[in-house]
Amino acid sequence: MRFAGALVLALFCMISEDAAAQPPAGSQEAASATTSIDPVAGALLDEINSLNAYQSPNLPLKTDQEYAHTVNELEPFHHVEPFKTYFRTQLEYTGPGRSLPEPTGLKSVKIGFLGPLYPTVSAATGGKSHEEVLGKKMYQGCQLAIEEANARGGYHKRKLPFELVVSNDNGLWGSSANEIIKQTYKDGVWAILGTIDGANSHIAIRVALKCEILIMNSGDTDPTFIETNIPWVARCIGDDRQMNYILVDYLYRKAGCKRAGIIRASNRYGRFGVREISDASRRLEHPIIVEMAYKVGRDDYSLELERLKAADLDVVIHWGDDVDGAKILNQMRAMGMNQPLVACDRCVSDEFVRIAGKNAEGVICAFPWNPDRQDPLHLDFRKRFRARFHEEPETYASHAYDGMNMLIWGIQNAGLNRAKIRDLIAYRMEPWQGVTGEIRFSPVLDDVGEVYLARRENGKWKYYTREEMGVPRTAARSAQH
Repeated sequence: MRFAGALVLALFCMISEDAAAQPPAGSQEAASATTSIDPVAGALLDEINSLNAYQSPNLPLKTDQEYAHTVNELEPFHHVEPFKTYFRTQLEYTGPGRSLPEPTGLKSVKIGFLGPLYPTVSAATGGKSHEEVLGKKMYQGCQLAIEEANARGGYHKRKLPFELVVSNDNGLWGSSANEIIKQTYKDGVWAILGTIDGANSHIAIRVALKCEILIMNSGDTDPTFIETNIPWVARCIGDDRQMNYILVDYLYRKAGCKRAGIIRASNRYGRFGVREISDASRRLEHPIIVEMAYKVGRDDYSLELERLKAADLDVVIHWGDDVDGAKILNQMRAMGMNQPLVACDRCVSDEFVRIAGKNAEGVICAFPWNPDRQDPLHLDFRKRFRARFHEEPETYASHAYDGMNMLIWGIQNAGLNRAKIRDLIAYRMEPWQGVTGEIRFSPVLDDVGEVYLARRENGKWKYYTREEMGVPRTAARSAQH
């Protein structure tokens, strides 16, 4: 089953290539665009198909001078030249999977889905799981992508339909590992899209490394997710590292804050989500004054807020779910705490606004994309999503749609060989034009495209680039090449 992982990764590469010139999914142009090999993918496949089982592609590797837009002044010990740096040169897969033939006797082309869909006890949260709302949105995005691909004829080489194999992800760490093994060896999926929980994602990709199957992640923004040097993983959403950097620059270089405090969820999402805020604040000589953690799902945050109030802060930073964030904001205001609230992307939600009410006005959050973008690809997607699900697509549905389409597009071009799909994704240099915007992969296949600031203004969320918000950007040493 080695070729499963490679297939998916190559698949993402191909999907990205085609997206720049590809018409909106569901159109007649899109249907005809999937009936032949994309020219860029074809050039890569010429090299890949010329190899024997003991050779690796002789193709250019991506390299970055800065990892994930980390400028020199935010690097640890930046005054010292390190002996070795990591994550700046593209990983290679050197195994024999490219020589495996396409299997016969298939009735469908299966792609896996791993995400939180129904509640269970979660070791990662220390209690009942809480991400099902996000997982269901992610599932909707995948559903739509699969249905549209089948409407265009499915896997065109064999005239087979695509099939989504669904697994719930909210259990113990070992459960996510078991689901990867089941989907790879029993279900026979060619790639997997998932998941959201950071702890479970880390376990899943380590199993994917052994199974050699690609995991496309569209919902876990943990910066360390991609720092595992596993060539079978890609992520099509901006991570917390990059969103931390734009918040830090806004707070200290734009808003003039000097004393910041953090209140966060006491789970992996909260702990790793603020890590670069803490580090960057210290390196910019404004160390975080106090950091308080709370158990997810509480109603009373008075203990944490009393300590934040006593610290005489300029700003309060929240990292956690939208419901907790809204309750914290309401309690802050009831306690006479009038500091601005800056929060993570999960707080850009209808539920946050419903609970916070008028207190939501003026809240600023980091966000991985601009849902108000007016390009035809995004507008057409919103129209089709509303027709299918009778609601607007949010960030988890939209990024899952992009990720699943990358996988589908890659399969169409590489065929049913996991290693070749991995190759097409990994060696692609051009960004993928998705419904969430331009997705540009770093050497470790992490999306390093533009991230945004979302501000609640006059009852609506408004999305701003650095330049539009007037947030200074420290010049990078060099661009990706």
